[in-house]
Amino acid sequence: MERENISGSSEGPKDGIIGSIDIPSLESVVDLTGIEVEGGLSVEESHFRGRKLQGATIPLPQGYSGFVLGKKKNPKKRKTSGISEDNLNCWETRAGFQSITYWNHDSLPSHDDVFLRSFHWFPVANALHKPVSVNDLAAASTLPGQS
Repeated sequence: MERENISGSSEGPKDGIIGSIDIPSLESVVDLTGIEVEGGLSVEESHFRGRKLQGATIPLPQGYSGFVLGKKKNPKKRKTSGISEDNLNCWETRAGFQSITYWNHDSLPSHDDVFLRSFHWFPVANALHKPVSVNDLAAASTLPGQS
């Protein structure tokens, strides 16, 4: 029995592929939950092993990127001084991302979640590691009332 493929011919599918599906970009996705919590977080809903999850997708801060790493397969053999080949850690980038979705199972996502509060460290780290100019040092070293 021959199947009719998408194009209408009775020829069998090539490489097991009958047709293709166009997947629209995420910009046209409709939020079916309709839930938005304070601070403008749009809630997403899913289930994992029968348990309801509620989450929110947030962008990574400006200047940061996320990467999925995987161990390199069969790294080139190289001579090392006393280091076993089994102990070498050779990693490669498998994918990159600019936003992350985090999930709660007992509560709605909020700006008070520990995960989101950890993002407060980024501006603090930037301020701590920012180069200090001579003028900044001079301004900080003078006591009030002294010129």
